Amino acid sequence: MIKLRHLERRYPLGKEKFFYVLRDINLDIAEGEFVSVMGPSGAGKSTLLHILGMHDHGWEGEYALNDTAVHHLKPKERATLRNEQIGFVFQQYHLLDDLTVYENLEIPLSYRHYSKSERAALVADALDRFQIVGKKDLYPRQLSGGQQQLVGVARAIIAEPKLLLADEPTGNLHSSQGEEIMELFRKLNDEGMTIVQVTHSDKNASYGKRVIQLRDGWIVNN
Repeated sequence: MIKLRHLERRYPLGKEKFFYVLRDINLDIAEGEFVSVMGPSGAGKSTLLHILGMHDHGWEGEYALNDTAVHHLKPKERATLRNEQIGFVFQQYHLLDDLTVYENLEIPLSYRHYSKSERAALVADALDRFQIVGKKDLYPRQLSGGQQQLVGVARAIIAEPKLLLADEPTGNLHSSQGEEIMELFRKLNDEGMTIVQVTHSDKNASYGKRVIQLRDGWIVNN
């Protein structure tokens, strides 16, 4: 599903000098894998995730997603591909505060060609699947952290993306809430969803089927 070749991310440090966040990344991730990316702060984990999610465009090298050469796409084409194939779960939830749970779930569907009735059916299914039907008219500030992250996961997968990217998805949660989210990820992976998560937690990493270690921008074990 994912093929990275000689991928690098660097920032200028004056005349002909650069600070490298990622160095010569070569990585293959198969469809249906659950991969955990680990490493100390500053290792380049989140940068790698944002490149995979096509939020960061300042990299060099080759990136193919499902045989589409991302490095040859224009920004608008990348945005279309991202909206069609990738879901995101963030540590900070990133729910829209002035929208209800229902409206937050509907947002990703607005980027696709769904009719109003189709969107309503998909949101209803997500509310039922995540057992948050009773929360649909509430705003994020009225939810606990665990409930907000549950909505965040529901929003990420509502349009059935091929790839789910998660950046420290349990970082702001209590341990029991974190376990609930990780068990949910395991279930989604068992159903065939490809997942790449960034985590500092050995326990969370163990939910994945493979661990990639980053150090100073290099892959040191794959």
